Amino acid sequence: MEIKQFEDKNLAHYSYAIVSNGEIALIDPARNPQAYYDFAKQQNAKITAVIETHPHADFVSSHLEIHETTGATIYSSILLGAEYPHKTFDEGDTIDLGKITLRSLNTPGHSPDSISIVAIDENGKEKAVFTGDTLFIGDCGRPDLREQAGAITAARADLAKQMYHSLRTKLMTLPDDVLLYPAHGAGSLCGKGLNDQSSSTIGAEKIGNWCLQNKSETDFVKELLADQPFIPKYFPFDVAVNKKGAEAFQTSISKVEKREPVTCKGCANSLDPEIIIVDTRPQEQFKKAHLKNAINLMNDTKFETWLGSIVNPNEKFYLAAENEDVLNQLIERCAKIGYEKQIEMAFVSNYGTIEMPKFDSSQLLSNEEAFTIIDVRNDSEVKTQEIFANSIHIPLHELRERTNEIPVNKPIVVHCAAGYRSAAGSSIIQSKLKEKAQVFDLGEDVKKFKHELHK
Repeated sequence: MEIKQFEDKNLAHYSYAIVSNGEIALIDPARNPQAYYDFAKQQNAKITAVIETHPHADFVSSHLEIHETTGATIYSSILLGAEYPHKTFDEGDTIDLGKITLRSLNTPGHSPDSISIVAIDENGKEKAVFTGDTLFIGDCGRPDLREQAGAITAARADLAKQMYHSLRTKLMTLPDDVLLYPAHGAGSLCGKGLNDQSSSTIGAEKIGNWCLQNKSETDFVKELLADQPFIPKYFPFDVAVNKKGAEAFQTSISKVEKREPVTCKGCANSLDPEIIIVDTRPQEQFKKAHLKNAINLMNDTKFETWLGSIVNPNEKFYLAAENEDVLNQLIERCAKIGYEKQIEMAFVSNYGTIEMPKFDSSQLLSNEEAFTIIDVRNDSEVKTQEIFANSIHIPLHELRERTNEIPVNKPIVVHCAAGYRSAAGSSIIQSKLKEKAQVFDLGEDVKKFKHELHK
């Protein structure tokens, strides 16, 4: 038996191929299946099974496309209510893969329909467990994503209780030397404290993972529910897409309309003013000149997450980039969260009549009261460290809907923790308020103020 782990760093997502005697089973595959086809060819093996541990909220899976391309059988829990061709795979069910066996465990907690898969080797030994979003390294899956999504919905407190028992009666009973392979690592919003290791063992997690310590159900539930990160807008949308099965990756992105670069005022005026422009250029270029109604979501490792947190599911948007290569890459990244169909048009942009002047942060150091300060960090960050005593806190993922709460009688300064989110936040406020107030981005200069706090 060979296990191959695939990583998507931008979404902190792990998927897997298990190989035995010329057969491959895939677990939780990413949107673009090409890497799995290439691996199968290298192994001279055939993909015969695709297993979904649950309907994912944070990315779109290629399970249906792989089934249609290779004939592989899709397996998922009966509780998922899958709308694609599949076989149910629940507690005690097995799949024969070459010379090994894959056994299902129902492990609800992150979702009501979560399963984990135990790989049993040629000698009948339990070798590895693929835990999806149930058990991570250093953490476990958040229980608050399925209150309004999926075939079965459940209150977060009820799922937290189910998680407590799934961990203790299903996963902790496995031998300590069983390898642990989760669906996510550090940076994923499917948990709150994931480790940056890519694999572990059941024994190591019993020692180091807070979720597996000797706690009462009440204490566990309280700790699990506390301080979970925000839920991006696209999460319920992706659950529905994965329950149905997505259109083939290349087919879908090939439908995105692309046009010649926007280089003149006439071209820019032909864009629908009611549709937001997602301008992905570096903030220095954006601040010098950008189009009306544009927001600056830079081409960064968290582009997908912030796109799906700021732009609503099914909301049309224009996608702009600095060159054609980057544009094509970003169309593919939009598709990873199922947003490619929302791209009204994609283009290279090097034109704009609107600018955002560079901010002299010494003005803020000398007189904070002269500005309205907007803090776009997450709730947990603000609880941990307040940077400006009189700032207005509006998390970035809520900002488009809450700009009416911002006073316009003073110049506005936007800050986050390091500069990426404040670039996005200041552009959102500027596009919403238009000329009602001056808007500035504090950017990386926020570090000066954080330093002052530690003196």
